[in-house]
Amino acid sequence: MAHPYELHIDVVAPCLCCRAPRSFRFASASDQVVCSACVNHLGEAKAQRRDSDHVAMWEALYTEALRESSAAAADAAAAAQRDAATIAELRSQASGLTAVVAGEFAGADAPGVRELLETDVVRRAERNTELANRRTDRLMGALWRIDLLHHDDAAKAGFCSCGRAVAKCPESLAIDAQRQAVRDWEARNVALLQRGERHALDDAHPLVAAAKRERPSRR
Repeated sequence: MAHPYELHIDVVAPCLCCRAPRSFRFASASDQVVCSACVNHLGEAKAQRRDSDHVAMWEALYTEALRESSAAAADAAAAAQRDAATIAELRSQASGLTAVVAGEFAGADAPGVRELLETDVVRRAERNTELANRRTDRLMGALWRIDLLHHDDAAKAGFCSCGRAVAKCPESLAIDAQRQAVRDWEARNVALLQRGERHALDDAHPLVAAAKRERPSRR
């Protein structure tokens, strides 16, 4: 049976033996979609070895994915805390610089001196704040996606929505201290979305998805 993948380029496709996503380069439509780890599994007599190899392979893939996910969650949580402090400091600096400039040049005679200096100082502080806000939005968006997959299961006390016990879910434990911050960030951005203003919600957010579905019908 011919496969549907493009020829003579690297493509990622699920191996028909182990079902894991693998990289292939097909020379013809009749090439087998079987990865190099599974070429020795073909044939009924090799079923036992095939199943044993597959279990070991998926266990290794799961362990690596879990490690990377836990590390990403911990890094995102730590970065969110750092950025929150940076934003507060930048806002304080912007407010203080505005007051200093306004007071220092309140009596300046040269036309435009006060406005020029005040605008330049404030613009730089506001730009730094904007960049910090965008970085925080990206990090909060990442935490929101993790929380979407790893939160308390309302139907099963003590368990995470991923199916593991809460105490044994590293992703849930990693973001637990930031959940309220994520909720507050989400609420602020939902309000922006509802007012038709720019927001930082993920496209996977149900309200964003609903808004996109409604948009064509309003034309």
